[in-house]
Amino acid sequence: MNIDLSGRTALVTGSTQGIGAAIATGLARAGAHVGVNGRSAEKVDAAVARLREEVPGAQVTGVAADVATEDGANRVIEALPDVDVLVNNLGIFGAAPALEITDDEWRRYFEVNVLAAVRLTRAYLPGMMRRGWGRVQYVASDSAIVIPAEMIHYGMTKTALLAVSRGFAKEAAGTGVTVNSVIAGPTHTGGVEDFVYSLVDRDLPWEEAQRAFMREHRPQSLLQRLIEPEEIANMVVYLASPLASATTGGALRVDGGYVDAIVP
Repeated sequence: MNIDLSGRTALVTGSTQGIGAAIATGLARAGAHVGVNGRSAEKVDAAVARLREEVPGAQVTGVAADVATEDGANRVIEALPDVDVLVNNLGIFGAAPALEITDDEWRRYFEVNVLAAVRLTRAYLPGMMRRGWGRVQYVASDSAIVIPAEMIHYGMTKTALLAVSRGFAKEAAGTGVTVNSVIAGPTHTGGVEDFVYSLVDRDLPWEEAQRAFMREHRPQSLLQRLIEPEEIANMVVYLASPLASATTGGALRVDGGYVDAIVP
């Protein structure tokens, strides 16, 4: 499949590491001008340098701003006023006893994981609709469907993203703009190796260790290994392309079969 995004501008929020960085790299490889975003100028600069090293000749703009705030979102919009592909990847997560999650934590999770994405969609979707082409995506999680008992505030935000995605897809109906969410499963991101080795034999090589972890602690997975960030990125890049022109309003799973359902 030849995916060509030359001439398109893409913004990936929370893209200095992990899944976001992999998505930014994938979009750059496809020829898009990519906006890399994070809160820290130092991390943004480092991520931009890595991306340019991985993709020689890549067009990259780094924007250090906290898009979970109105001021931060406005700085991004000022730096990248016209975006053809918006990937709402920013998200926070953490475990907490269900009955001990405070009002402030509920608000913080909603503002970072949901409202930041809504705010940027509201800013960029009208321009896409006027131009007759655009892609909006939300990086959700298997936790949107299989709500973790220890992370119900996180799961709630990912469920909300599925609703937001479907609703904005209806708003963009018939305009040439598609809106979708991507349901990511257990993924090999920063810090996860330490977490895995805290639960399985530290003497095992990584490939064996992660498979043991999945068998013992994530048995629902049909893949039986952690997903690599690049595998999530592959779906996002495809959905950003002209090849996905008939896919909109969807919740597409890259979960390794973790969610036990035939349809999302």
